Amino acid sequence: MNHSAEETVTGIPNGKLGMWVFLASEVMLFGGFISAYVVLRTGSDFFVIPAREMLGVPLATLNTFVLITSSVTMVLALDAIEKNDQKGLIRYLWISLLLGCCFLGIKSYEYPHKWHEGITLSSGLFGSFYFTLTGLHMLHVLGGLGFIGYLLRNAKLGLYTDLRHERVEYAGLYWHFVDLVWVILFPIFYLL
Repeated sequence: MNHSAEETVTGIPNGKLGMWVFLASEVMLFGGFISAYVVLRTGSDFFVIPAREMLGVPLATLNTFVLITSSVTMVLALDAIEKNDQKGLIRYLWISLLLGCCFLGIKSYEYPHKWHEGITLSSGLFGSFYFTLTGLHMLHVLGGLGFIGYLLRNAKLGLYTDLRHERVEYAGLYWHFVDLVWVILFPIFYLL
């Protein structure tokens, strides 16, 4: 029997319940940092916000588009396997993986430029929060890319079907969470 699809007393499969519990802990982690950022930004005289030109808003906007598009391709991957379309599953997982790598590539280009502009971990509260939160987010993107890579390997082996595709759904939940975190980080660091 497929243990990840076994139902718990809640009626939710074990794997899905586990993913939701994990995501709840991640909400608390990011929520704590984001709350501290908002409180200090609105209430501290020592919180200096860099000039808008230093932030690289156009590049961050492009990166937001890239990550949101990757969320759409994860939905399309799940839709494909629900229709037992193995080629579609593999195609959309590859696109999601490439878009996630593109996001990381843009961030790796952006980080040295921020540093050059004087926004560093030790330059003030903004820099400390920026690098801590975006760095933590990047670690989560890397974890998601690992999960997608795992799915791709299994998809090439034909392990997913229209009746057995829970892990694709769970990876999608995680990836959407990662995207949602970025959708919150983007305006608080680049637009407000």
